[in-house]
Amino acid sequence: MSKYTDLAMERRSHFTPDGRPVYNCCQAAVSVFAEDAGFDEETAMKAATYFRGGMQTGSACGAITGSLMALGLSGLDDPAAANRLLREIKAQHDGMINCRDLLNASAERGEVKMVHCNGMICDGIRCTEAILRENGKLPDE
Repeated sequence: MSKYTDLAMERRSHFTPDGRPVYNCCQAAVSVFAEDAGFDEETAMKAATYFRGGMQTGSACGAITGSLMALGLSGLDDPAAANRLLREIKAQHDGMINCRDLLNASAERGEVKMVHCNGMICDGIRCTEAILRENGKLPDE
């Protein structure tokens, strides 16, 4: 794990009174890069509010969306980098990037939704971190 995945998992450990994580998948993925990218966490949280649950429709996974947001907000303007992130996530998840498909496959394997989603967040963050480091967009550790 890295400081980014550790921070995301710490944030995902807090819940609203109705039992949902305070940070949705997209918020968790993008907000951990906020400070290094030169923007504030509150702005990241607001921008990512409605990207949970595959844009609330089961479409593109929020963790992946947040990871792509982090690339852009970090100043990386490189379609090849975004495509790499998508390729790597697809390779890890049987070609799937849609929330509904990923959750269905996870349920078929008997996985708990929260565990699956946290795994997707970590996968997205790890890929994002590698791409940003290779492009000089993160400080040295």
